Amino acid sequence: MKVVAINGSARKSGNTDILIGRILEKLHAAGIETEAVQLADNIIQPCRACFACGGKENCVHRQDGFQTIFEKMKAADGILLGSPVYSANISANMQAFLERAAVVCDMNPGLLKHKAGACFVTARRGGALNAVDAMNHFFLNHEMFVVGSTYWNMVYGQMPGDVLNDQEGLATMDDLAENMIWFFKNITRVEEKRKNERKTI
Repeated sequence: MKVVAINGSARKSGNTDILIGRILEKLHAAGIETEAVQLADNIIQPCRACFACGGKENCVHRQDGFQTIFEKMKAADGILLGSPVYSANISANMQAFLERAAVVCDMNPGLLKHKAGACFVTARRGGALNAVDAMNHFFLNHEMFVVGSTYWNMVYGQMPGDVLNDQEGLATMDDLAENMIWFFKNITRVEEKRKNERKTI
């Protein structure tokens, strides 16, 4: 099992990165392979609505890092999205990335079907729930399973490192990681059972 985490922050070592590291550390300790991707390294261009991706299973335009990141999503069993809240929504880079990914998935149905999706946001104060909804809607629109936590997946903090002072938020992230681990363990069990049933037929 592998989880790829996509960091939508403009900061490479900010609050979003801190929380991705915290979650992936727990997944890795449970035997799940992990990889983190920084959108800060890539200015993602908006979708051109050309629909040339139909039958290609990826965007045909190569002017940025979208293709490489989307291939990682396709190969992973789980996708973790993290974004700071900008203007009561996800970051512009994350928005552009998800819009392009959504069109590729719409033009090539089933690319992300039955993968696990989880997301979280970091926020100074307002707009966090809108941002969480934006990422969860992407999962739901593409036949993915959404992994939740014990509260809304948000942690408060403005400057880098501030999220470490939000104890409730950190506990929510820890619970999110535990729920992802539980999900993958049970999915693995189901897949093994199906394989064994096929062998006996």
